[in-house]
Amino acid sequence: MREKYIREDKLYDVIKSDYRILQVLARFSLPLGVGDKTIEEVCNEHEVDCDTFLAVANFNSDKSFRPPLTYRISVKTLCTYLQNAHLYYIDFLLPFIRRKLIEALGFSANNDISILIIKFYDEYCAELRNHMERENKDIFPYVDNLLIGKKNRSVILEMSVLHHSPLEMKLSELKNIIIKYSDSTNANNLMNSVLYDIFLFEEDLKTHCDLERDIFVPEIKKLEARIKSGIRFVDDEISQGLTEREMDVIINLVKGMSNKEIAERLGISTYTVATHRRNISKKLDIHSPSGLTIYAIINKLVDIKDIKNIKL
Repeated sequence: MREKYIREDKLYDVIKSDYRILQVLARFSLPLGVGDKTIEEVCNEHEVDCDTFLAVANFNSDKSFRPPLTYRISVKTLCTYLQNAHLYYIDFLLPFIRRKLIEALGFSANNDISILIIKFYDEYCAELRNHMERENKDIFPYVDNLLIGKKNRSVILEMSVLHHSPLEMKLSELKNIIIKYSDSTNANNLMNSVLYDIFLFEEDLKTHCDLERDIFVPEIKKLEARIKSGIRFVDDEISQGLTEREMDVIINLVKGMSNKEIAERLGISTYTVATHRRNISKKLDIHSPSGLTIYAIINKLVDIKDIKNIKL
């Protein structure tokens, strides 16, 4: 459960150590061309929550990993990651595999086995699409409401149930059918390549589902508990797109803490605190501590009684 990757690691070295991080980059919309920048620098440059990136990257490397208490996961960022994964599977990878499969089978209307294999594959893709569309329709809007302090009918248990569907078994059956019954004498290399793609997809999809179950679902339960306890949320529209970590920096800053004190409190570097402060100023167009203090009070990030140097 120990962190394999930390903020100070160069992203270039991380990618070299594990090719699966390429998928993580894509789903966070982080480009290549990272040079010698650290994970933290790349995340800050592209306004991706670094703790959330590290949680996903470390989980992809080790399924036993669980985010330590020093992490502050951005549920909104994690939702975006999961939705991007859905788009990748449905709109790119599965159609890509289908095209290769048809070519490898030497697909013909007179080839009954080829027709049945493609039909089986299409049925699997349709079931997976329905599964992910249910999540897009029910789960993510539910989370959006939680993030603004609203709790409707709980759907999180439904999400767990979906992960125990026959989808995993059906994909395994597809692999078995191809291995045992496909006739790819004239396209052996291509069929092996397709089968290899399916094995990689199966591994990636399992990691995706495990991430939802072991990281995403617990974070949603925390949100539900916060609402039940009456803790107020800050509306994203009000916060001008601030991340949770940026709001933490504002809260501690207006309470009179220095960059060093904030870094120690949040378990981050002073460089990161300075970066967050620049991002905050850019997003809010507020450049003075007094301006941030007024912003924090108006938006109820802090109670006026907690702020130093203000006479009541």
